[in-house]
Amino acid sequence: MNIAQIETKLKNIVEYFNQFEFIYELLEAYNLPKASITRLRKGNLNLSKNQDEIIWKKKLHFKEEYMFDLHETIIGIKGRIKHGERFIIVTDYKTILAIDTVTEDKLDCKLQDLPKHYDFFLPWAGMEKTSHANENPADVKAAERMAKLFDEIKKENHDDSPEFIHSLNVLLSRLLFCFFAEDTNIFEEGQFTNTLSSHTSSDGSDLDEYLSLLFEVLNTPENKRKNVPRFLESFPYVNGGLFKDKIITPRFNRKSRQAIIDSGELVWSAINPDIFGSMFQAVISVDQRGSLGQHYTSVPNIMKVIEPLFLNELREEFEKAKGNIKKLNDLTKRIQNIKVFDPACGSGNFLIIAYKELRKLEIEIFAEIDRTQGTYTAQFSLITLNNFYGIELDDFAHEIAKLALWLAEHQMNIEFFKAFGKTNPTLPLKDAGQITCGNACRINWETVCTKIEGDEIYILGNPPYLGARLQSTEQKEDVLRVFGDSPGVGNLDYICCWFLKASHFIEDSNSKYAFVTTNSISQGEQVSLLWPLIFCLDLEIFFAHPSFKWTNNAKDNAGVIVSIIGVSKIESNIKTIFIEGMEQKVKSINAYLTTGSKVFIQKRMKPLSKLPEMNFGSMANDGGHLLLSAEEREKIISIEPKASKFIKKLVGSLEFIRGIDKYCIWVKDNDVEEAQKIELIQDRINKTRISREGSKRIATNKLASIPHAFAERRYEVTDSIIVPSVSSERREYIPMGFLGPENVIVAPNFAIYRAKPWHLALLTSKMHMIWVKTVSGKLKSDYRYSTSLCYNTFPFPKIGIQKEEELTQTIFKIIEEREKHSDRTLAELYDPDKMPLGLKEAHRLNNEVIERCYRVTPFRNDEERLEYLFNLYEKMIEEEKNSNTLFEKQKKSTKKNSK
Repeated sequence: MNIAQIETKLKNIVEYFNQFEFIYELLEAYNLPKASITRLRKGNLNLSKNQDEIIWKKKLHFKEEYMFDLHETIIGIKGRIKHGERFIIVTDYKTILAIDTVTEDKLDCKLQDLPKHYDFFLPWAGMEKTSHANENPADVKAAERMAKLFDEIKKENHDDSPEFIHSLNVLLSRLLFCFFAEDTNIFEEGQFTNTLSSHTSSDGSDLDEYLSLLFEVLNTPENKRKNVPRFLESFPYVNGGLFKDKIITPRFNRKSRQAIIDSGELVWSAINPDIFGSMFQAVISVDQRGSLGQHYTSVPNIMKVIEPLFLNELREEFEKAKGNIKKLNDLTKRIQNIKVFDPACGSGNFLIIAYKELRKLEIEIFAEIDRTQGTYTAQFSLITLNNFYGIELDDFAHEIAKLALWLAEHQMNIEFFKAFGKTNPTLPLKDAGQITCGNACRINWETVCTKIEGDEIYILGNPPYLGARLQSTEQKEDVLRVFGDSPGVGNLDYICCWFLKASHFIEDSNSKYAFVTTNSISQGEQVSLLWPLIFCLDLEIFFAHPSFKWTNNAKDNAGVIVSIIGVSKIESNIKTIFIEGMEQKVKSINAYLTTGSKVFIQKRMKPLSKLPEMNFGSMANDGGHLLLSAEEREKIISIEPKASKFIKKLVGSLEFIRGIDKYCIWVKDNDVEEAQKIELIQDRINKTRISREGSKRIATNKLASIPHAFAERRYEVTDSIIVPSVSSERREYIPMGFLGPENVIVAPNFAIYRAKPWHLALLTSKMHMIWVKTVSGKLKSDYRYSTSLCYNTFPFPKIGIQKEEELTQTIFKIIEEREKHSDRTLAELYDPDKMPLGLKEAHRLNNEVIERCYRVTPFRNDEERLEYLFNLYEKMIEEEKNSNTLFEKQKKSTKKNSK
């Protein structure tokens, strides 16, 4: 039984609906024993005596309900189950409600929509729902329930004005606070949910009035309250601004009221801060989410930023201070004055975790002081939320960030109380950090987080990524505001704004920063556009997590390839590169996030090494009329055999790697008259001319004068090497190869004409692939080869004829191994999971010969290979400069002597 079969069976149940068989067919759909279902149908297993009810021990409590509200009925059943029933189901055969009594998940949908929720009853089929990696009582389920509440409210309220949406954002944050408060002794246990449930109508019609009154009470000191209903008198004064402003309270209905009560039933006392990011993503619209470029960071990933940025150093200082009262007191003062600033704070996750980690460390220090002195110091926490700063563009996230900091403070107050028997009071709330709602690219950061002499400031976060081609007009203006007229500004990722602004912030203060970032800013042309502007400020990278795939607690979480980069003023300290859980200690880290000097690989028009020129492939721009499938070619030649003279094989990366046959019409300028005599060729030439004449681009219109030819012709009648422009990141080598003179290589792929076999050996080597992985750009996570960045910059020493012959033999061995598997495509041969052993060995031998061209001693790892390549690149660039300088001097001298 698989999920697809279950879904199909549910569709059949709905389509061929039979009220009397429904529950039995539902059980059968999940492959429960047919014999047991038969006994249940006969009444032998049914523990209920009621005609409209079925109770199957540990499996099911089912009830038909026509008289009363379904929600009230299912809640009543839940309170009295006795036989460990896994699922409670109540239905009027129009709507179906269900509760999973183990996970507390709830289902509320139209009966006809049941197939969409096939996963709800999967435990019957022995398939338990996957728990989240960071399991927590208030996990993503709470986020999804808040999203459902948001949706239900929106159905009843069609107001999309900014004022209403802001009010809705504030309402949701207030509800979250109330849920948390009644589970953590800020309110009495269950006070908010129980009072709302018992003092509002089940249809939700008076809920807006109730909430407005409650919020007013929570914002009023007990000694100033007048005419407050008795059931609200016991609610405490909260303050802190959370309930201060009057908001537009939406209308509620039965479902939205029930959604609030259901959310309150969760256990919120151990809430994990990354729920807020999840909730934020679950609630806001898809369009808004995309335009903000938001990603949400799980706690383990946040720690990858916080620990090397400042926390590890503080813990090391704590270890050294143990047993020394003065050093311990000095450390508490230092921690008290630390400022943490997230200029793209979203829902506050980084600030929350930083705050909690500092509070945890403070508790450990106080405990050590007590142990060292042998007496109880009776101190209170010195860390305040006023030292936590943020900027956030989105109003809802801005509200959630403030709320999250309040909750984090209360959590840590509880922990402090457990350790020392006293703590700072939670209520009334104080200011919750310095969170500013606005555009971080246009705000002066020093107006948000003021720099005072002696301050220790750490900037951190996960700013929006957004490549240059995905930015809105406003975001492009943001980049221009930050970078001005810097060269290549139009090609910079949006996140570069945060790196440059943070760099200017820390250059004249006791500050450091670290951001989670798209890995594109340490690859390709962006390196030479961004990092010289940062390094010229006397800054350096002091730690880095190179590219890794991360996951988080966001709704519909997708894998994202990121890096983490920490920047500080230049120091003599050892730097750290984190790779797959290992720490590599190095003297310096360059912009490519590898060890080595601050080298920037600049685009070049000609190869740095003594290699033949690589060209862009030919480009048709023909409306598709000069291109042919294998079937179309056969048809034309069968009718007009003379047409074969004007048809060549067309090869791009897809055709080459996947083994697809395609062709094109290729007519030389001096053969046009002959080609036009062939009707099928002439017809395609005419259609190409019409297509080009109809283009909106003037340059394409001009091409209508040569409709027989490709727009860009770089093909040469020689053997060639094809280099695909894009290749999967999974491959150890980009599949490249030799092609005969009958093949036309097309853009955006690359061609080397008149190449020697050993050139292909070099291009398919590990040394070249490491260079490509490091300096090339990426298309998502795939390699995007570039002539100017990958090939023309590749450093390779001059070699003799003997080495050329050795490499010729190794590449012939690779080709021979490919041909042994002629029934398989290159895509299959270079799949790392399917690569034949013989082909792997041929590449290994080729790598050995290539590496001996660089040095006799074998390289120990890729890091060493890359460091060697960077050093050689710098050396060759310097030699080239010296050579050019010498040439210019000789040229001037020759001119002078000639006079």
